[in-house]
Amino acid sequence: MSASTILFDLDGTLTDPKPGITRCIQFALSELGYRPPDADKLHWCIGPPIQDSFSLLLKTSDNKVLEQAISLYRSRFATIGLFENSLYPKISETLDAIRFAGHKTFVATSKPHIYATQIIQHFGLSSLFDGVYGSELDGTRTVKSELINHILVTENLSSSDVVMVGDRLHDMIGAKHNSITAIGVTYGYGTEEELKSYGADLIAHTPDEIPKLLAVSKNEFHY
Repeated sequence: MSASTILFDLDGTLTDPKPGITRCIQFALSELGYRPPDADKLHWCIGPPIQDSFSLLLKTSDNKVLEQAISLYRSRFATIGLFENSLYPKISETLDAIRFAGHKTFVATSKPHIYATQIIQHFGLSSLFDGVYGSELDGTRTVKSELINHILVTENLSSSDVVMVGDRLHDMIGAKHNSITAIGVTYGYGTEEELKSYGADLIAHTPDEIPKLLAVSKNEFHY
C-alpha cells in the first residue's frame, strides 16, 4: 500500500484503559445511589460513547440524569482515571514502524480530545502522531462516523488513502460509513466475530501485525 494516513482508536487499541474507565463508572453509579457492577462486567463500556453506556446502565434516556452521571464520571476521570491506563505491548515500536514507512498517523477517539491529548502526552507518544482528534465535552463528534468525517475534511484527506484501526464495532461502522479501509484488532475489547460482522477488512491479533497489514497491496482490500 502506498503512503497513507492511519487513524488509530485510543481505548482498546493503543492503551488498555480498563482500570480508569471502570472505576470512574463505579464511582458515578455509587454517587447516584446505585450498586455498581464488578469491573469485569463493565468491559462493554470500553469503546462506546460514555453517554450511551450510562443510558444502558441506568436504563434511562433522561438527559438530566445522564448529564449528572457523566459529570460525576469526569470529576474522577479528569484527575485520576485517565492515568489508570497502560500502553499495550509494542505500541511505540508499531507506531515507529508505521511512521518510518511514510504513513501519517492520527488518533481518532470518541473520548474528549482534552483527555485523549493528555493520555498521549502521558505515554510519550505525541511525536508519533500528526494530531489527536476526539469528541467535545458537550458530546459533539462522539459518534465515530462523524469524527472520521471531521478528520477527513479538516485534514483534506481522500478516503481511498485512509485506514482506520480499532477494536470495537463503532470503529468498523465509522470506517465503512466513510468508505475507508478498516483494520480490526483483537487484543482490545472487541472479538474477531464482532469486528468482521461490522466490516473489518483485515484483522490484527497483536500490535506488531498492523504494519504488516498496511504493507498488503491495496488491491487486496475489500471495499
